[in-house]
Amino acid sequence: MRTRRLIPALAVLALAAPLAACSAGGGGGGSAGGTVNWWTWDEKQAVSYKECLAGFEEENPGVTVNISQYGVDDYFTKLTAGFVAGNAPDAFQNSVQFFDAYAKQGQLEPLDDYIAKSDYDLGVFNVGVENWKYTDGKQYALPLDWAASAIYFNEDMVTQAGYTADDIASMTWNPDDGGTFDEIATHLTIDENGVRGDEPGFDKTKVATYGVGNLGTEDYIGQTTWNPFISTTGWKIGDPAAWATQFRYDDPEFIKTMDWVRGLSDRGIAPKLGEFTIGDTEQLGSGKVAMSSGGSWSATTFAQLPGLEVGIAPTVLGPDGTTRSMMSNSNGNELWAGSKNKDNAWKWISYMGSEDCQTKAALQSGSFFPSIPGAMDAVAADQLSKGVDLGVFVDAAKNGWIYPAYPSANGSEMGTTIQPLMEAYFTHERDDDVFPEMAATSKEILAG
Repeated sequence: MRTRRLIPALAVLALAAPLAACSAGGGGGGSAGGTVNWWTWDEKQAVSYKECLAGFEEENPGVTVNISQYGVDDYFTKLTAGFVAGNAPDAFQNSVQFFDAYAKQGQLEPLDDYIAKSDYDLGVFNVGVENWKYTDGKQYALPLDWAASAIYFNEDMVTQAGYTADDIASMTWNPDDGGTFDEIATHLTIDENGVRGDEPGFDKTKVATYGVGNLGTEDYIGQTTWNPFISTTGWKIGDPAAWATQFRYDDPEFIKTMDWVRGLSDRGIAPKLGEFTIGDTEQLGSGKVAMSSGGSWSATTFAQLPGLEVGIAPTVLGPDGTTRSMMSNSNGNELWAGSKNKDNAWKWISYMGSEDCQTKAALQSGSFFPSIPGAMDAVAADQLSKGVDLGVFVDAAKNGWIYPAYPSANGSEMGTTIQPLMEAYFTHERDDDVFPEMAATSKEILAG
């Protein structure tokens, strides 16, 4: 379920020149009836939101909605082609990574006038509203879903190592020695001779089970890997947080954290970058790792691993022993500025942004987290009845452990430029000297 994480860097999507919006301002465009075309890259949301069509069309006689889904690898290319050809969808799901580019091109319709005219309450959302405010101060999307992180663990391995679920849920971390997280991950690691990572004779070159999955990644934001650790110190990637002018890769606390993360792989406690060709759920299911730091979108997949009891624990407590922190991405529902049916398109995305619709859609799928708390509670209760406890994610939202994945400029270029440098660090092609370069390069890209 990759839609709740930030979209991986794709081929740079650029138009020959920025396009002016075909129209602007709220309330313009549209008629009493007609068809609203809405696009998503998520096949499960495409199916789930069909649960809302009957109710929407009953409330809006003469208006129909056509839902189209395209694979994520093709989605943004098709969307950009639609902008150029003048036949893009009236409304669509967007990733914050492409917010800046589409806004600069004049392809997005500001929602402020629509919100005011319909008395729509943005306060219904638990997260994501701030993600979709542009540098002009206007709101350009309604949150569609959200994501968080957690620690997934093999309950049998944890028990055999002498730990309890409470031990995993209360793990602490700091960038100097890794805290109790490091201690537990080390003890959970076992080599091919049955020797644990903290016992004499442990062979780091012949590891049978790693204590934790890879926390080092080429991903330039570390959403579900290193970010939930470093952010407990108060570090955030952007300076300032929203529409950053630079990314803080040269911060000493960040560099110390990356050294610790890479050290896990060097010590044989975590796999090296690229060591596995299978994903984190498969690694846990095969017994190759005991714990995995992963996204909320994988919760039901982890829970359904055959023959395995998987526990879900919150992310680590930081150096102060009380702080948890994790980045939460929230995809957005936007209107195309060139649509001839904007009034009806607004009716559709605002209907999608209702508790009733989000509850119906999320219950149908069980694969994504709705962005309205009441709907999220309903999904959590439904999943609990099926044996999947999403309580850690509900707690994350209600206790303020999550913070938004703030928008920034030129996200696609950032990914294609910074990610190779991050990969070079974790594969030991580069050392700490890479981080000042990353900070300087990010500053250039963000200013571009």
